[in-house]
Amino acid sequence: MLIARDIEKRRLQDAYNSEKSEFVAVYGRRRVGKTFLIKEVFNSKFTFLHTGIADAPTEVQLNNFSSSLTKAGLTLKEKPRNWFEALDSLSILIKASRKKGKKVVFLDELPWMDTHRSRFLAALEHFWNGFAALRDDVLLIVCGSATSWIINNVVNNHGGLHNRVTHQIYLRPFTLGECERLAASYNLRMSRRDILMNYMIMGGIPYYWSLLQKDLSQPQNIDSLCFTRGGEMTDEFNKLYSSLFKHPEPYVAIITALATKKCGMSRDEIAEAAKLNDGGKLTKYLDELEQCDFIRRYTMIGKAKKGSIFQLIDSFTLFYFRFMKSHSMTTGPIWVKLQGKPKFNSWTGIAFERVCLIHIDQIRKRLGISGVITTVHSWQKKEDETPGAQIDLLIDREDGVITLCEMKYQTGKFAIHKKDSLSLQNKVDALANSLKTKKAIHLTMITGYGLAPTEYSSMVQSEVVADNLFDD
Repeated sequence: MLIARDIEKRRLQDAYNSEKSEFVAVYGRRRVGKTFLIKEVFNSKFTFLHTGIADAPTEVQLNNFSSSLTKAGLTLKEKPRNWFEALDSLSILIKASRKKGKKVVFLDELPWMDTHRSRFLAALEHFWNGFAALRDDVLLIVCGSATSWIINNVVNNHGGLHNRVTHQIYLRPFTLGECERLAASYNLRMSRRDILMNYMIMGGIPYYWSLLQKDLSQPQNIDSLCFTRGGEMTDEFNKLYSSLFKHPEPYVAIITALATKKCGMSRDEIAEAAKLNDGGKLTKYLDELEQCDFIRRYTMIGKAKKGSIFQLIDSFTLFYFRFMKSHSMTTGPIWVKLQGKPKFNSWTGIAFERVCLIHIDQIRKRLGISGVITTVHSWQKKEDETPGAQIDLLIDREDGVITLCEMKYQTGKFAIHKKDSLSLQNKVDALANSLKTKKAIHLTMITGYGLAPTEYSSMVQSEVVADNLFDD
C-alpha cells in the first residue's frame, strides 16, 4: 500500500495525462521508495521497464538491456553493440506498441548504466531529442539512488538534455506522522515513544521500517538489525554512501568530520578536518550532501550567507558514528543493555534535536505561525567575560518575534530548575545583546512529554511536545 506521497503521485499522473511527451527524473537516497512509488502509480504496467546493474561493465549492461527488450516483446535480430543501437531498438518497440495513451518507459538505476566511455548520455540525448520529444505519447521516467549523478547529468545537464526534463521529483524521507502510518500498515504495535526512538535511529527511510519485526520490542529490533552478525543494517552505512556517490571517499570524510561536532563546522574547518583542499570540489561535495538531506546548511542569525555552518542531520549516520562503528566487531544484545546509560541519554538529546530540525513545519504549525514568513537559523556565542551560549534553533518571524527553541528530551516531563532557568535566561540575554533587535524574543520549549510545573516554568512563552511533531 502506498503511504503518503500524494504530491509525487499526482505529478506522475499529470505527466501521464498530458498532451505531450514527458521526461520525468525521480531521485532520492537509497531505500527511500522511488521504484516502489513508480510501480504503484502505474500498477507495474510499463511499455518498457529496465534496471541498470551495479558495477557492471558496458557489455553486461547492454546484454541486460537486450533481455529487457525481449521481455517487453521486441524480437531482436542481433544484440545492440552500443547504447545508440540499444535505444534505437527501444524506439522500434515504442512505435510497435498498440497501447492507447502514453507509452510509459521506466529506466531504473540509470546512473549504473552510464559506464566509462559508454557514451550512454549521448545516446539518451539522441533518443529523447530525435524520437520521444517529437511524439506526444511517450512518458520517459528515469530514476536512480545516485542523487548527485541525476542532478548533475540529467536535471542540470548542459548538453543535449539541457532543459529537457519536464518534471523532477525528489523523494524525501518520511516524516514522523508518515512513519506512524507506515508502521500501522505493517501491523507493528508501537507506541509513539517507540516510533520516535526508531526515527531517531533510522530516520524516515521506508525500507528500514519494513525490516522491523512485530514480535520484537523496539530495542530488540535494533539489536537484530544493527548489532547482530548478518543483521540487515550492519553494513548499511557503507552501502548507503557508495550507492549515492560513485567515489564516496570525500563525502564520507566530510561526514566523519561533521560527526565530531554537534553544532556543525564552517567550510574551512571541514576542509582542514577532512583534508580536502580543492575549493571547487569541496563546494560540490557539500552541495550534494545537502541535496541528499545528510547535512543542513545554516547561517547565524544576523550573519552573511558566506559564514554558513554545515551540520550533520541524518539520523542513521549519527547513530552509526555514535554506536554501530564502535561495536562493529561485537554481537549480542548491545542496544538493550545501553538503554538508560549515560551514552544512550547523551545520544537521545542530540538525536531528538535532529528530529526537531527535520520537522520545522510541524513546530511552526503548533506555534500557530504556519502563515507567517519565517527563516530558520542557529546561533552561538563563544565564552569570554560572560558565559557562552549555543542555540540550535531560532525561528525569525516577520510578525516581530524571534522564537528561541530549546530542545530537551527525556522519558518524562522536563522540569526547569534554577540551573536550567539561569542557562535559558543567559541564552535570551546573550542573543538580545548580540542582535540589538527590536523584535521580542519568545522562549519555546520542545520536549518529549511537556514541562513539569516549577517556579521557573512561567519564563516559557510556548511549548511543543513530541506528539506535535507527528502532525501532517
